[in-house]
Amino acid sequence: MGQAGAIALVALLAAPLAWPHGSVTPQAVDIKDLERLGDEWREENPYRDHPQHDLAVDIGARAYNSNCAACHGLEAKSGGIAPDLRELENGPWGDEWFKELVTNGSERNGRVLMPRMSDYVSQEGLWAIRTWLETVSIETTGQ
Repeated sequence: MGQAGAIALVALLAAPLAWPHGSVTPQAVDIKDLERLGDEWREENPYRDHPQHDLAVDIGARAYNSNCAACHGLEAKSGGIAPDLRELENGPWGDEWFKELVTNGSERNGRVLMPRMSDYVSQEGLWAIRTWLETVSIETTGQ
């Protein structure tokens, strides 16, 4: 194989690495068992100290895997494409940042870096994701 063939082979093999996370089409989140939060967005995570906390964690883990992991990485461990969500501060300050991003998304130079997830996933589903994120955060796990 000549040099041109070797370059073509490397380019062909490396092409899938340019899109390592696959489809990022938002997926439905099953929230039927979670308490409804209404239309007005809460300022803080309502499931943090709630009787349904553990249920929210379970729902949030599934919702994260189907809606967030493609960009933010499995178990919220970023592969460098998007922020490592384990670094998100627990508590109200982290809630403020989380709410801002999921309701407004993120753009840079007209390029959508993260869509407004609240257009696709309910407030309950997004707060459930936040609840799960606190269980895997560096602050919680010490890692």
